[in-house]
Formats: sequence, structure tokens, C-alpha cells
Amino acid sequence: MVGTDPALVTLVVGDEELLAERAVSGVVAAARAADPESEVHDLVGGKVSVGELTQLTSPSLFGGQSVIVIRSAQDLPKDVIAEVVAYAKQPSDDTVMVLAHPGGVKGKALVDGVKKAKAQVVTVNKVTKAGERLEFIKGEFKRAGRSIAGDAATALLDAVGNDLRELAAACSQLVFDTEGKTINASAVARYHKGRAEVTGFNVADSAIEGRLAEALEQLRWALGTGVAPVLLVSALAGGLRSLAKVASAPRSLRGGQLASHVGMPPWKADRVKRQLNGWGPDGLSKAIQAVAEADEQVKGGGADPAYALEHTVQVIVASRTGR
Repeated sequence: MVGTDPALVTLVVGDEELLAERAVSGVVAAARAADPESEVHDLVGGKVSVGELTQLTSPSLFGGQSVIVIRSAQDLPKDVIAEVVAYAKQPSDDTVMVLAHPGGVKGKALVDGVKKAKAQVVTVNKVTKAGERLEFIKGEFKRAGRSIAGDAATALLDAVGNDLRELAAACSQLVFDTEGKTINASAVARYHKGRAEVTGFNVADSAIEGRLAEALEQLRWALGTGVAPVLLVSALAGGLRSLAKVASAPRSLRGGQLASHVGMPPWKADRVKRQLNGWGPDGLSKAIQAVAEADEQVKGGGADPAYALEHTVQVIVASRTGR
């Protein structure tokens, strides 16, 4: 593999979800840039069985490179962890493996073993301070070849809040819909007026809890007061991701244990657990797919973002009730 190609085995460690996903996606993109015909296998740790890794890393009769992504690697069974660590010591030349681990004690044997095998390690640090979030905002505009004034970055943080996904979506929207090299505070104000009255989180909570009329009313008000569609999609996606996290947690976990396991404050974990009433795996999968389609629609794939959002809210509520 040439110098610009990704390492054969990469371990992404950290529980800042957006940044971890970007790190994983970066490795996959690099592998596909080196070989556009690469076959990508996207796996979830708790569902990887013994021997599956051997099968996926075996040379193909047709040649070509494969990419194996294992998310939530802390949930890999003990025997599979042993397989991964052994593989990392002698990886195949035509396979790129990416492991995503949130850090912490669970699955630490995997982290230690892969590190000892000299895999490339990408550490994702949690963004916890206001100053770090401001730097994140500035970095988003820099990635897009733009910049943002200091007071505008502060105004954006105040308007959107601390969630990195929402901040990233807000930055993307401003880049897409504004002109000029530098984003100023006036541009931020135009796109985020009214956010204090209705937020994407209000819409998401109402939809997830099955309150269709309320969710649609809040959605229309948010759109009418200038909340960007991409932020509303981000909030819906975030709410459903939280449901999926708590749904996949061991049922025996309660209170602080559950919160620690899913990486949420205790109050939020308790709220999401209550929101799970009425949800099943099939309905959750259908709702997540609907939000993914809405995301594409509001980012240029459709002519009417408002219609796409209303349809998505309706699908979410129907998926919860099983209709």
C-alpha cells in the first residue's frame, strides 16, 4: 500500500460520537480512494460471531480490497476479541480494518491488544468546554474553505446549543446559504431567530412520544420562524439514536449504570427509557431510515424540505404505534 493509503488496522477510541464517526469515515474514504472497487463490510460489535472475521478477511477469488468496519467494538464477544487481536498482529495486505471503541473499561482487552499489535490509534477527545466548541465551529467553516467572526461563532453556539451534530449541521447550512468569505453575526441571527421558542428537540420529543398533531404544529412553527430544516433533521436523528442506544443496553442496568453505559446524563437516560414505550426494533429501524431519507431531501435531494420533514414526522409516529 502506498504512503497515502490508510493503515491496515485502525483503532478509533473516544465517545465523542460525531468525531468518532468522522474518523471512521475518513479511513473508509481513504481506502476507497485507493481502490474504488473496495467492498465495505459495516458490522456492529455485539453481532459479530466467532469465525466471521476469518471469513471476511480471506482472500477473494476476484481479488480487490475489502474494508471491515466494526462499530461498538466494546460489545465484541470475548472469543471474537481474541480473533481481532490475533488478526491485528498479522493483518492481510488486501484488507483495511477499522475498529470504533468509546473508551472505558468494557472491551479494554481489545484496545490493549490492538495497541500492542501496533495498529494505528486515533483518539477522539470529548468536547466539553465552551472554548472547545467555539474552536469546533471555527474548524467546521475552515473545512469548508470559509471563516466565521468571533462574535458570530458565539452567537451560533448560543442559538444552537452544545450538541456537536447540531452545530455541524448549522455550520453546513450557513456555508450553503450565505455568500462571502466570512460569516458574520447578522447571518447567524437570520437563520436562528425563533429558536428559543421552538427547537428541533421539541419536535423530536413530540414525534418520538407519538404526539403527531403537536409535533407537526411545532415543526411548522419552527420552519416559519427560521429554524433551518437541516437542524430539525439532526434533532430527529439524535432522538432516534438515543432510543437505539438505550434499547440495546442490558435490561438489568438502571439509573447511573444505564447512563454510564449509553454515555448520557442520568436524567436524559431516564427520559429516553420512558420514551421507548411503544417502540420495537422494526419500528425504530423504519423511523431511522425515514430520517436518513429526509436528510438527503433537505440537503438538495428534494424540492420541498418542509414536506419531507412533515412526512418524516408522520412516519416516526406511525412506526412507534406499529401502524
